[in-house]
Amino acid sequence: MTIVNIGFILESPELGSMYGYRGRLGLIVPSSNTTNESEFWRWIPNGVSVHTARMQLEDVNEAQLVEMAADVETCISMLKTADVDAIAFGCTTGSLVKGKGYDEQIQATIETEAGVPAVATSTAIRRAFDILDARSLAIATPYTESMNEREKEFLEENGYRITEIVGLDIEPNTEIGQQTPSTAYRLAADVNSTAADAVFISCTNFRTFEIIPQLEADLGKPVVTSNSATLWASLNLLDVSAEEVNLGTLFERSLL
Repeated sequence: MTIVNIGFILESPELGSMYGYRGRLGLIVPSSNTTNESEFWRWIPNGVSVHTARMQLEDVNEAQLVEMAADVETCISMLKTADVDAIAFGCTTGSLVKGKGYDEQIQATIETEAGVPAVATSTAIRRAFDILDARSLAIATPYTESMNEREKEFLEENGYRITEIVGLDIEPNTEIGQQTPSTAYRLAADVNSTAADAVFISCTNFRTFEIIPQLEADLGKPVVTSNSATLWASLNLLDVSAEEVNLGTLFERSLL
């Protein structure tokens, strides 16, 4: 007969409590995003859970990103049934495609409909740059030239100076998700210059978490990625210290 140590289970917060006993994060992502959830789950602090809803998207271009927004309210309604404590809109270009203020508009819609605090990736990166006092940015992306130009315009409208922005010219989102962290590392290292206060690696479907600490050490400056900023901002919404996560300089700067 197998004897189960019930006492151990009851005394262990991880084993004796529901998933998300410290906070449940709702995450809205494009349907073709294969990276954001995996990075969050591997690095999120114990006791925080992630619950995802998806918006239809195949290619990262302006037309599809605008159409994708039609799914936001359905995603909100589904996440409400999971009783989440905060919601992150996990898409960079999808939260800036209509220019300055669009990210805040998305956040306001989520907060009004869901009744919980929210953050969009484009807002999260701006908060990250501001707390790091990064006014000039070198940007690496997987995007096409037209999407790079859209992102550059958005950030300049919000007061940042772009020293250079370089992309991989990829439009199918599943192909972006197939890129390796080493690809992101090389692209970021190449775009960096002494004129940049920080390096930003854009796209929530671009795998980056494994390389952030080493890239910061090699470049001697902060490195922010779409997913690192979104996770950092989300933890702040949940009142969970970002210092529990080892993803570089940003996570030493909690807003709590």
